Amino acid sequence: MLRLVPYTGNHSREWNQFVAQSRTPHFLFDRNYMEYHSDRFTDCSYLAYDDLKLVALFPASRSDDIVASHGGLTFGGFLTDKSVRTVTMLGLFDELLNQLIQDGVKSLVYKPIPHFYQSYPSDEDLYALFRTDATLVRRDVSTTILVSHRFTASKGRKSTLKKAVSMGFVVQESKNFANFMELEATHLESKFGLSPTHTPGEMELLASRFPQNIRLFEATLKGDLLGGTLIYETPQVAHAQYIAATEDGWKLGALDVVIDHLLSHVYRDKTWFDFGISTEQKGRFLNEGLIQNKESYGGRATVYDQYEIQLTKTHSSKKHIPQTLK
Repeated sequence: MLRLVPYTGNHSREWNQFVAQSRTPHFLFDRNYMEYHSDRFTDCSYLAYDDLKLVALFPASRSDDIVASHGGLTFGGFLTDKSVRTVTMLGLFDELLNQLIQDGVKSLVYKPIPHFYQSYPSDEDLYALFRTDATLVRRDVSTTILVSHRFTASKGRKSTLKKAVSMGFVVQESKNFANFMELEATHLESKFGLSPTHTPGEMELLASRFPQNIRLFEATLKGDLLGGTLIYETPQVAHAQYIAATEDGWKLGALDVVIDHLLSHVYRDKTWFDFGISTEQKGRFLNEGLIQNKESYGGRATVYDQYEIQLTKTHSSKKHIPQTLK
């Protein structure tokens, strides 16, 4: 007997404990992270129970008649424990879609969790999306390295690294998040006319809440900050949330020194290193210069997808399941 319960603050401890033990134990789904921007997103999350046992979470937000999983997160979807199998997931989708229809929701935007964040195969939701006639509406391309078997860096990248090392760059972990985020803001504005998702104050707050997961590594030369990378770290993945350098840092190879240090030392035992997406306009535009730069370190393409389900009164993922499986 599957049932969905709307999330309230009273569920925060139960929610966070489940996230830590789920097949995708990512701190993004911890309520202490999700709620830093609660003033900008109306929460519409659910806890899913099979009888009395909590088996899944659905982090989500609502804007008008659209629900997204989650509007303030890069990805989301159902977080499950090891007990959830494919037929169970179909049932979870049925419960969710029926609940949303009752609540007057017209569209569900579902952002599956990329496979490399999963601690165990967890693609049951991808099959359920297919069964519910979901439409792929966005696909962003990221660049990801399988650390234990990474491709050799390009000759140009090796040459730049060698020169940078000979200059005496120092790479070290730092707690000066505000200073780095100001550098990131300058970098994004000058290169792309954009602003960081997080303000310096927000990043300091989040780093104080998740000191083991949000880490900053900087490259300095003669005491001057020339570049760095802010990492979101999970059990399997080191994700470069922000990468920035000064003009001199770009020219002298500050980022080459930082990335090499992370791949060769700090995260040499991590399964994946993810550089993040190089696409714009909902995935329709590929920044070729940006992705080629990331690929020169030895990374190759992975995708971050978004699906949309237009809801109707008769929506069901089980309409074609053989009776013996119901």
